[in-house]
Amino acid sequence: MLDYVALGILIFVGIVLFYGVIVIHDIPYEIAVHRKHPQQDAILVAGWVSLFTLHVIWPFLWIWATLYREDRGWGFSTGESAQSPRLQALEQQVGELQQRLDALASSAVPSAVDVPAAPVAPTPQQEG
Repeated sequence: MLDYVALGILIFVGIVLFYGVIVIHDIPYEIAVHRKHPQQDAILVAGWVSLFTLHVIWPFLWIWATLYREDRGWGFSTGESAQSPRLQALEQQVGELQQRLDALASSAVPSAVDVPAAPVAPTPQQEG
């Protein structure tokens, strides 16, 4: 009877280990789904491939899945860039140049009433 109990425990432990490995290898995919990662399918496939490589690439899948966040994308900052003051200055300069261009365009373009009609060159049939 003890042989059957030991065999049952051995089979139970084998099944638990088998499914435990599958659940653990799926963690990066679950992270990717939670974060709405754009490459969820690739992470899932790479997770299955990692089963055959004895989970050597699994830590890299974890990193890959956690790099993306829906609110900030692939960025690592909160949105404030180191070049933010320079970017604001450039945007201000572009706005000023756009205003100057609009002012020049509105003062330089004559209205349709002021435009004289262009002379029409006679065609060869009209000359002869």
